[in-house]
Amino acid sequence: MDTQAIVATPDWNALADRMETRRDEIVDLMSLLRDHADLAAGSPADVDSVAWAIACASLGDQHLWQDLGLPSRRELSMLIEHWFPQLAARNTHNMKWKKFFYKQLCLREDLLICKAPTCGVCSDYGVCFGPEEAAITSPQAR
Repeated sequence: MDTQAIVATPDWNALADRMETRRDEIVDLMSLLRDHADLAAGSPADVDSVAWAIACASLGDQHLWQDLGLPSRRELSMLIEHWFPQLAARNTHNMKWKKFFYKQLCLREDLLICKAPTCGVCSDYGVCFGPEEAAITSPQAR
């Protein structure tokens, strides 16, 4: 898997302020990703590059696959399965990746921030598990 394609596609200029002010989140996300890295997937430097790109892109406003500049969620899922298979395997209900990562961080700290005891009965279920299609905007709507 080509890490250069992943690292080069995010709009780093758009994320620069967030990357500076939310560095603690980047560190936490990178730690989560590294802890689940497949050491056979690539060199430690490659793992760090992919983890850094995913962590920084997680600060964006769109779906993670969009913030990474990937064509769809499928490619993001394949990327995560390749580099972080243990973590990918934990996403058994296909939760949106950003939501999933942050939920994992909360679980690490024993923080329960969800509105309901289980996802299936939560009023935000569609926000966490709904489809991830790119929003299509017409030039007139911009």
